Amino acid sequence: MLYQRSSALFAEAEKVIPGGVNSPVRAFKGVGGTPIFVRRAKGAYLYDEDGNRLVDYINSWGPMILGHAFDPVVDAVTQRAKSGTSFGMPTELETQIAKLAISMVPNIDKIRFVNSGTEACMSAIRLARGYTKRDKIIKFAGCYHGHSDSFLIQAGSGASTFGVPNSPGVTQGTAKDTLLARYNDIENVSALVAANPNEIAAIIIEPVAGNMGCIPPVPGFLESLRELCTANGILLIFDEVMTGFRLAKGGAQELYDVEADIVAFGKVIGGGLPVGAFAARNEIMNYLAPVGPVYQAGTLSGNPLAMAAGLAMLEALNADAEIFQRLEEKTAYLENGIREVLDKNGVVYTINRKGSMISVHFAPDVVTDFTSAAKGDNDTFKKFFHGLLAEGVYIAPSAYETWFITDALTYDDLDFTIAAIDKVSKNL
Repeated sequence: MLYQRSSALFAEAEKVIPGGVNSPVRAFKGVGGTPIFVRRAKGAYLYDEDGNRLVDYINSWGPMILGHAFDPVVDAVTQRAKSGTSFGMPTELETQIAKLAISMVPNIDKIRFVNSGTEACMSAIRLARGYTKRDKIIKFAGCYHGHSDSFLIQAGSGASTFGVPNSPGVTQGTAKDTLLARYNDIENVSALVAANPNEIAAIIIEPVAGNMGCIPPVPGFLESLRELCTANGILLIFDEVMTGFRLAKGGAQELYDVEADIVAFGKVIGGGLPVGAFAARNEIMNYLAPVGPVYQAGTLSGNPLAMAAGLAMLEALNADAEIFQRLEEKTAYLENGIREVLDKNGVVYTINRKGSMISVHFAPDVVTDFTSAAKGDNDTFKKFFHGLLAEGVYIAPSAYETWFITDALTYDDLDFTIAAIDKVSKNL
């Protein structure tokens, strides 16, 4: 494939945008080469500025669960735009999507909309600290909760891709209040809690990690976290920016039957527009201003375009009783096909999957945490990425990202992808 126009556009972008991109992983630093510039997308496909068609497995990093340019979302946004794009005042749409989200997700009474997953997680932490009157939090190595200062302590995804897990600009004062635990290691978490009695406000976790590749929780891990938090007056925060409305209607809480105290959302809940949200029971949410003392605000929070897109998306998911089963079946089919061709070609690998999230790790052992994810052969991943790109398949340009499956993918698309992996893996 030719990428002449993408290369030219990237050169122009570098003159006026740091690194030529507005989010670091897009720059291809983790895989080398020049990023692809997209002209348009529809269904399961991207169409780049050079006219190439790519089968898409990032789907805007998760939101496009029903495919790009999903007609009900496009129609809803188009109609709302005609009546104004932002007012800085309440609209009925905000209440409509709030009611629907609360009806779909267990264990939440109220929800507050913001503009990104980062903002949702940042606000959830502030709320937890205000509610518990404690300062410290526990996060897990390799889990990424956005670029708020409290979370850039050995984060996954882009931070790991660039080898800078602790970002300059994060103060020592902030860092000391963030304790780092090992994912899927309840004894390690228990030791941190015991060493910091009555100091920990919250434990925040991706219930299925997606920023060190897809890493599901081992059996009993989330349940043990819930028990540990309850016993020590700690709030359990599920970062469901990826998993919310993707793994089930009610997200990971429903899937694993574990109740979090606060849940953060993003991606799917916005239907492809910039939206985040956080939700909890009444007694916690009522600590938020203007009812309570914990301040949080946003000029564009709940803007009508984002609310219209999110409402159309959630309505579509809520009305489709078979959607999550279809996604499960398609992703399982893809996993089985990948295993068959990688085995046939003698490639060392492991695959992790949960629902419509899947990742291929070029490592011989199981991947259960950040340390085991980091043992993957990144040189092999780079060849894999560029080989698939040449075959018309687009996966995340980082070994530390999950793939997201969309319902717009057909079985012909999946077979096309498996055949591409078969061809590429012969040269790995």
